[in-house]
Amino acid sequence: MKTRRSITGQSPKLKQLSNFNDDGTVSIQSVTSSQGTEVPEKPHELKRALKARHLTMISLGGTIGTGLFLTSGASIAQAGPGGALVAYAITGVMVYFMMESLGEMATYLPISGSFNNYAGRFLDPALGFAFGWNYWYNWAVTLAVELSAGSIIMAYWLPDVPGWIWSLIFLIFMLALNLFSVKGYGETEYWLALLKVITVIIFIIVGILVASGAVGGHVYGFENYELGAFQGMGVFTTFLLAAFSFQGSELIGVIAGETENPRKMVPRAIKQVFWRILLFYICSLFIIGLIIPYNDPSLLSASVENIATSPFTLVFQKAGLAGADDFMNAVILTTVLSAGNSGLYASSRTLFDLASEGRAPKIFTKLTKQGVPIYCVLLTTLIGGLAFLSSLFGNGVVYQWLISISGVAGLIAWLNIAVCHFQFRRAYVLQGYSVDDLPFKARLFPFGPIFAFAVCTFVLVGQGYSYWSVDPIDPVSLVACYIGVPIVVVLYVGYKVIMKTKFIPLAEVDLITGREEIIL
Repeated sequence: MKTRRSITGQSPKLKQLSNFNDDGTVSIQSVTSSQGTEVPEKPHELKRALKARHLTMISLGGTIGTGLFLTSGASIAQAGPGGALVAYAITGVMVYFMMESLGEMATYLPISGSFNNYAGRFLDPALGFAFGWNYWYNWAVTLAVELSAGSIIMAYWLPDVPGWIWSLIFLIFMLALNLFSVKGYGETEYWLALLKVITVIIFIIVGILVASGAVGGHVYGFENYELGAFQGMGVFTTFLLAAFSFQGSELIGVIAGETENPRKMVPRAIKQVFWRILLFYICSLFIIGLIIPYNDPSLLSASVENIATSPFTLVFQKAGLAGADDFMNAVILTTVLSAGNSGLYASSRTLFDLASEGRAPKIFTKLTKQGVPIYCVLLTTLIGGLAFLSSLFGNGVVYQWLISISGVAGLIAWLNIAVCHFQFRRAYVLQGYSVDDLPFKARLFPFGPIFAFAVCTFVLVGQGYSYWSVDPIDPVSLVACYIGVPIVVVLYVGYKVIMKTKFIPLAEVDLITGREEIIL
């Protein structure tokens, strides 16, 4: 009787999916979309092979990367220790609400491609097309960036070996992991993320010892905060660094399509987002601000090319730890490999979803016996490799434009999630469903998605501040900063005109297709 009440308490659309047998069990009949057309059974499906430990560690390590190990130093240099904390805290709250929105949709409808697919189903098929290709390109170019960064890091140890050799080795390594099975990706990310998590925990412990004078012999107190906690407009520009540092946290929505029990595991991972941001970023920034003054020239010069000036390295050196340079170099190399591995995974699954929805050639729906979209992986590898090669020729202008487009693409993906959730909840209630029946309910709706949308828009518009606030204005750099926006607009308008798509009314939003497995 409990099962019967659960089913019959839903919308009439859900009732037609099931039929009660004599023994009280529920059998699935035919599934129809909100437009009344029967949903065909897909001959190939991705494998739900990722376990709880994979998703948990991927969610923990998703935002730990060069943004924390390197960019955190530049953030403090620009905004001051107090300003950096404020910027990262506000951005962290935005990411938390964005992840809450994603969690509500991904647990209700855990499909590959997730939020890109949602845009086509909840808003407009043309938006699904534009956002999907935008997100695919974002991670394909990210793969190229990480290949370049990996070669630079290896030059720290072996400067006489040509960089392209290391990039080729890393590319083959990532390709092999992604062609093997989704477990190959999950297992690799598990151990790489674990190393990053352990490094941050060690750093926090060592930093506390150094700041208190237990190690190093100097009690820092708040002397560096008193030196200059807030640096005016530097706080504004630090919002941009914080937003780019947190990009990748939305990967949980992509991974949900290949997770064993997304209704249980995804909410658990979502709930950890706020605490990992608080622990990893806020605590790390606070400790760096205690020990290293904001005007230390080493903070501004922190980069992949000069790993010795990473704020993590500087704190370890003040603790008297020998080999801090080599240790952090190795950690950041794992971060680069992790980001490239995730980029290849995310972009291939996004392309698979586009093909499944008819927004990319059907050849990309081909899966291996292990459930890997092989042609999606191969095409993404090819594009990433070509983008990397562009950095080896000419003056690098094209490559810099690609990087700018990729950065904008990540912010657009977050805007997509916020808008989709707002539309999803409204359609869900209008069609007669109860919010209490959601497997995961986002907090503070509608404030959450509205706040996330507002902050993302603020960052997106303001990212060109350093170019349009100077005299004379650098038009080439300014255009490069925003070039990703018109590309998405062209994709959207082009698809809408050719396919003659329309915005989907709330009453016609498809909340059924893709839930067959869950209902069963």
